[in-house]
Amino acid sequence: MTTDGRSHIVAISGGSFVPDDRGELTPSPLLRYARDLTDTDRPRVCFVTTAVGDHHEVLSRFYAGFSRWEAEVSHLALYPWPNHADLAAHLLSQDMIYVTGGSVANLRALWRVHGVDEVMRRAWESGVVLCGQSAGSLCWHVGGPTDSFGPELAPFTDGLGLLPYSNGVHYDAEPRRRPLMQRLVADGTLPAGYAADNGVALHYVGTELVQAIGYVPEARAYRVESDGAGGAKEVPIEPRRLAG
Repeated sequence: MTTDGRSHIVAISGGSFVPDDRGELTPSPLLRYARDLTDTDRPRVCFVTTAVGDHHEVLSRFYAGFSRWEAEVSHLALYPWPNHADLAAHLLSQDMIYVTGGSVANLRALWRVHGVDEVMRRAWESGVVLCGQSAGSLCWHVGGPTDSFGPELAPFTDGLGLLPYSNGVHYDAEPRRRPLMQRLVADGTLPAGYAADNGVALHYVGTELVQAIGYVPEARAYRVESDGAGGAKEVPIEPRRLAG
């Protein structure tokens, strides 16, 4: 766990892993940044794949990806039932928890049924570094645009709310997300918040955004808020560029 007594969330739009020459996953600079926040040489890292139904092939790929680190790696699965007799004890013993992309709506429903939502809050408050991509970014916020309900993007407003903001992911990669994010903030469906291009992450300490980080040239983050006249405005945030 972090030694500074503070709660960290690293919310990644896209780009947690990069494929190597053989197509195998390698943790990106964004994940290395999150790992370094644990201030531990061999952190305990648990990845959570609820959003993709805990499929065994996904589990195998993530174990292979995280094996590139000096870390004690485990996973939390909820299908067909929790794979830890005491999932709270397991999650609270971690230094870092990583949540994969997928369906944030399904993730939220399963977490609520099994009490994972409350455990995640406790983990955050105790100093476990929380991290995730796409659905694993949205889940910590109030909500944001999602394709969890079908091929058309729709509002998701049922996030854990650890961070009292809206969140936009894949901002540069999927053109329909940006206008929907702006509309949802403009009409009050979602509060003001932050969006990020792929290759960029948002680092929060407590509930404060302390910086955006990125490793993709030209990729940015944005503050999205009401313009006071029925629309929304964006304020670009230049990320701190991480070495590859």
